[in-house]
Amino acid sequence: MLHCLRLFRPVPVLVPLAVALAGCSTETLPEPVREVEVLTLRVSPIAVTPTEELPGRVVAFRTAEIRAQVGGIIQRRRFEQGAPVRAGQLLFEISPAPFRADADTARAAVDKAAAAYARARTQTERLKPLVDADAISRQSYDDALAARNQAAAELTEARATLRRRQIDLGFARITAPISGRIGAANMTEGALVTTADTAPLATIQQIDTVYVDVRQPAERYAMLREAGGAAGPVEILTASGTLHPVKGRILFTGINVDPGTGDALVRVEVPNPSEALLPGMFVRARLPRRALPAAITVPQQAVTRDGEGAAQVTVVDAQNRVHLRAVRLGPIVQGRIVILSGLRAGEVVIVEGQDRVQPEMPVRQRPWRGGAGR
Repeated sequence: MLHCLRLFRPVPVLVPLAVALAGCSTETLPEPVREVEVLTLRVSPIAVTPTEELPGRVVAFRTAEIRAQVGGIIQRRRFEQGAPVRAGQLLFEISPAPFRADADTARAAVDKAAAAYARARTQTERLKPLVDADAISRQSYDDALAARNQAAAELTEARATLRRRQIDLGFARITAPISGRIGAANMTEGALVTTADTAPLATIQQIDTVYVDVRQPAERYAMLREAGGAAGPVEILTASGTLHPVKGRILFTGINVDPGTGDALVRVEVPNPSEALLPGMFVRARLPRRALPAAITVPQQAVTRDGEGAAQVTVVDAQNRVHLRAVRLGPIVQGRIVILSGLRAGEVVIVEGQDRVQPEMPVRQRPWRGGAGR
């Protein structure tokens, strides 16, 4: 009986275990994560001078309105409209005949007054020894002396009148007070002009140098003024976006603040030898701001935005792993963005390829060559 019980002793079931082991041997192992290739840049501090681009308007360096200083008929126009003129160049001629006649009359009055003065002076000189010898009364001598002084005053008056008539005769020839480019003539030959005319005969504008008037908040102007001579040159862009070949300079001689807006009027002097900038033209001026001696800058494409619109950059650590970093942006200088905070010198940022990576993902770096390509 006992022998039979030994024959039916339980035997361990080995088949399910073998099957299980066979299943483990055929299971697929996880594949290693592939590294994404990105273009990176190690940032370093550099000295930059930020600029602020503001609209401005061109103003002539000097403007002269040509007006008649005497009334008369215009005989000739001596310039070509729209052409350059030089200071002292003859522009208009007013009929000089009336002024020449007045000058001749005044000259005759001078001659008459000179003769009267000579006679009165001779009379005084003749009576002087007689009054000393008591041959004539003192009253007679005093009357002769007063007549001489009156004749002298009348001679002085006549000479002043002659000078005035000669000046009027000279005003019949209207000349350019400044050099520049003259506009259209508002009067033609045969027209009567007077000194009370409201419209000028023509206008001359000196535009080989011009001003660009720019408005900006007064507090920013104060910061610019504090920089003083350290403020750099000002670039001017035309309405088409073309860069003016010559840079201007800010004039710190005065300031006007609009009480309504609080904006300050900043005047920039710009050489304009080609006369490409014309008065009244709207342009854009790049005003320099306070220089940053050790600024951290990155290419514009290195900066991205999160879902809420906040600026961020993607940095790579020493283990070639990706991290997102929130940053505070400053101005754009020569195509690069100044990072005010959030990024330190020596850190590596991804310039191209950040759209293909996720935080903590390993990457393979290649140096960014300033847009030269892979």
